Amino acid sequence: MKTVFIIINYNDAQTAEQLIDNIKDYQNLDLIVVLDNKSSDNSFEYLYQKYHSERIHVIQSEANKGYAYAMNYGSRYAQTIFGHCNVILSNPDIEIDDESMIDSLLLCKAQNHAAIVAPVVREREGISRGWRIPTPIKDTLLNIVYIHWYLRPILIGYKDSYYENRQAVPVEAVLGCFFLIDTLSLEKVDYFDEHTFLYYEEDIIAKKLKNAGLSVYLDCTTSIFHNHSVSIDKSLKKLKKYQQLKKSQYYFQTTYNHANWVERFLLKSTYGVTYFIFKIIYSIQS
Repeated sequence: MKTVFIIINYNDAQTAEQLIDNIKDYQNLDLIVVLDNKSSDNSFEYLYQKYHSERIHVIQSEANKGYAYAMNYGSRYAQTIFGHCNVILSNPDIEIDDESMIDSLLLCKAQNHAAIVAPVVREREGISRGWRIPTPIKDTLLNIVYIHWYLRPILIGYKDSYYENRQAVPVEAVLGCFFLIDTLSLEKVDYFDEHTFLYYEEDIIAKKLKNAGLSVYLDCTTSIFHNHSVSIDKSLKKLKKYQQLKKSQYYFQTTYNHANWVERFLLKSTYGVTYFIFKIIYSIQS
């Protein structure tokens, strides 16, 4: 099966450029697609002029309708070229050590018959290795400002011992900044849900795959570095980001976990209080 590497860019050509230069000679990639998600600057024109070729396709979506829309757009484009294929969906702010990491992901996927395989993600704040899909009550607790940093590993994390001395482990969800999936699995779950503009794409696709009996795996032997939020911070203010996060959270919990009226009230209440606290803090800082 062919493998297509898809970089999703929005107003961040310089960061995308670094990743393209990083991977452009990888022999285990059959095609690199640079998808500009209708940037408002000259990102598309710049990247097209510099990189568009038979091996690197620089394309642009029809509109900026969010990250899920972009992932669907890129995946369907790959299908028009190769039919069913593996796609690696990546933010531009990713650093890869070498191409053997992709070989490892492909091997892990084949050996475990997984729909999604992801590497360990290194970030400035630490590492991410996957999590359990949150229930409405757990997400309510995770809305509590500052306390959520302590609650998250307890409520939805896996213990470190779960990963020890294992090459690959099943997890419920992985970060959406970089992962491998095949288009046949995407077809089975009707692709990514485009009702969210940003955030919760990982939990939604994880829930859809779980309901379809498909698995998500973490390859413990590989890692990438994610310069977290570099691209997003260039286009979204902090409070706007938080509003978008909680809008997506509410959509996920009501649509996929069928939150009852009490759970919906608690989700909205904890979001409202935390938003008020952040608003005060940011106004003081500014």
